[in-house]
Amino acid sequence: MPKISDIQETPNPNAVKFILREPVSNGVARSFSSPSQAESDPLAKSLFDVGRVVSVFYMDSMITVEKDDEGDWDELLPTLAVPIRAAESTGNSAAAAAVAAVGGPLAAIASDDPRLIKINEILDERVRPALMGDGGYLEVLALTNHTLSIRYQGACGSCPSSLTGTLMAIEGMLKQEVDPELEVIAV
Repeated sequence: MPKISDIQETPNPNAVKFILREPVSNGVARSFSSPSQAESDPLAKSLFDVGRVVSVFYMDSMITVEKDDEGDWDELLPTLAVPIRAAESTGNSAAAAAVAAVGGPLAAIASDDPRLIKINEILDERVRPALMGDGGYLEVLALTNHTLSIRYQGACGSCPSSLTGTLMAIEGMLKQEVDPELEVIAV
């Protein structure tokens, strides 16, 4: 049963980030944008069951919950804390830590495209830590020719700044360091 260490605001006013003392996943990002997607995940389902929740993202010792516009954090936070405290902790195993250290999606690990490997290295070093600090994450979906498809998760999934400024900054960085013809799109 993980204890909540801190609750932090994010740049997205409809999302908060819970920092836990124990992990609820080991290096695996889990993202749900509807109650039906969360049916087979006990933690995410219990958070949607609280009501007013429109997305749940969790990874390691962080859970980001996004509410709808009518939800009130003063009412929701104590209610959300109950299923978070009841969640199963995954503990800290050496194998799980090794998986977490690999970073990036499995497609990049299996890919022999040196651009995709370099892209994930840059994202792991310079982009994902900042997004996680704001309660979000970034998943690489595909690299097709000169188009990189990404998906923002957690607080970043519906935040206007991630869909404009952050996306342009990522594209500029990757054009400079990986491929000058690269286009980055968020899906």
